[in-house]
Amino acid sequence: MKPSKLQDHLRRCHPDKTEKDLKYFQTLKDKFQKRPTLDRMFASTSQRNDDGLRASYNISLLIAKSGKPHTIGEKLILPAVEEVLKTVLHKPASDIIKRIPLSNNTVERRIDEMSSDIGSFLCNYLQTTHFSIQVNFT
Repeated sequence: MKPSKLQDHLRRCHPDKTEKDLKYFQTLKDKFQKRPTLDRMFASTSQRNDDGLRASYNISLLIAKSGKPHTIGEKLILPAVEEVLKTVLHKPASDIIKRIPLSNNTVERRIDEMSSDIGSFLCNYLQTTHFSIQVNFT
């Protein structure tokens, strides 16, 4: 807004604040910028939740590559991670372990999601790419 229109707005809409000095408005601006918003309140927790989710997907991928049963996440991996956190890093593991979902159903769902993503990517790639297939009939 142009300064002349801003002064006119101040006189018309906020006559009680016309005598206030610049410092008053600067503190109002600072208070407004530092107020709690939803983004700021949940920024730290969402980052932590994203880390647990990312770890869950990565561990699910490792389980799928190994060909082991999906229950190995709960039975072996989480207790191993907990032991490493307690022994090596000397940190309480309960908060971190709670953020990594590795139940049988969760691991199965993540593996299915990753395989469907790979399948759809491959289909899209083959539909948009020119290729030829060589077949040998002997």
